[in-house]
Amino acid sequence: MANPPVENVTLDLRRGVIVLATLSQLSQEQYGYSLLKNLSDLGLDVDQGTLYPLLRRLEAQGLLESVWKIEEARPRRYYVISAAGRKLLPKLKEEWNSIVAVMKKMLA
Repeated sequence: MANPPVENVTLDLRRGVIVLATLSQLSQEQYGYSLLKNLSDLGLDVDQGTLYPLLRRLEAQGLLESVWKIEEARPRRYYVISAAGRKLLPKLKEEWNSIVAVMKKMLA
């Protein structure tokens, strides 16, 4: 069996991180492109084709809320973390910190 390309393995590794990163950045409402830019500015580059379906999925799960607004003569969908998302976020952070601690031991 051939080894998967590095890009595929890296993408798999980053998928779970993107959920936590997205929820952590939506305490204040943002539209999709501003969130992409914010994540990128913080060092996490996310493809539009990854982020927008994720936003819809998180909203369907009740972890985000969205509202359409017209700004600069164009409609934009703004997302913000919901009450359920705010309740879940500390648990996800705790789980993430636990995983990081274990991985540091494994990779030392």
